[in-house]
Amino acid sequence: MDNYSVKKLSQLAGVSVRTLHLYDKIDLLKPSVRTEARYRLYGSKELLRLQQILFYRELGFPLKEICTILDDPAFDLEQALEGHKVALLARKERINTLIGTIDKTLVTLKNNAMLQVEDLYEGIPQEKVTAYRTAAMAQWGKDTILEVENNLRDLGKDEMTSIQAELHEITKQLVPLIHSDPKSATVQQYIARRYALTTQLSGGEIAPAKLDYFRKLGELHAANNHDVTADGLPSREVATFLQTATAYYIKNKQQ
Repeated sequence: MDNYSVKKLSQLAGVSVRTLHLYDKIDLLKPSVRTEARYRLYGSKELLRLQQILFYRELGFPLKEICTILDDPAFDLEQALEGHKVALLARKERINTLIGTIDKTLVTLKNNAMLQVEDLYEGIPQEKVTAYRTAAMAQWGKDTILEVENNLRDLGKDEMTSIQAELHEITKQLVPLIHSDPKSATVQQYIARRYALTTQLSGGEIAPAKLDYFRKLGELHAANNHDVTADGLPSREVATFLQTATAYYIKNKQQ
């Protein structure tokens, strides 16, 4: 049977020699052998006990309570290990959740800080934003609007700006087609991409309420964004065309 010195055991277990001396002093972990030169030696039984000590310490138990648990005649090692496993798996899940939250926060920070409500409605006068949000919440529910806004915040400012720019470019490409058939393959190709980007903005497949929100928001942006209609067409006419073409796309998509 192998015996381990204090130094070797400390290296194996990742604890300090001083900690092992303390455990010996309070009768939590005694060496199996003490040589004539007073050196401490530990065997396999002590290794298993130290493992239990470290598990309980990881779970926040005080040393005195650990000593009471391990010295209890009814202590069952296998049952204790099963319990440790369950507790550690639960802790692992909590830690993974925290790590996921940290990762999202880091992405947000790297994307030029967290978006404010004003950023989500950039390009629209503040008084119109306030009136629109109030009306939108009344029509589709406060939870729906807040969920959409939170999804937009999760994207971060850079990604949000990139998606908005592509949506803007698609609209510009559609302007010359405004008097053509909104059901045509060319128009529907643009609308399909526009719908995919809107899905990305909403955080997943678009529920009818979310789609209505984005459709109305698009109209509001169009009404306040004059360079969308670079050829002089009224922005309201563009918005109506987009609405008709999108409605046709959704109808065919659902079939």
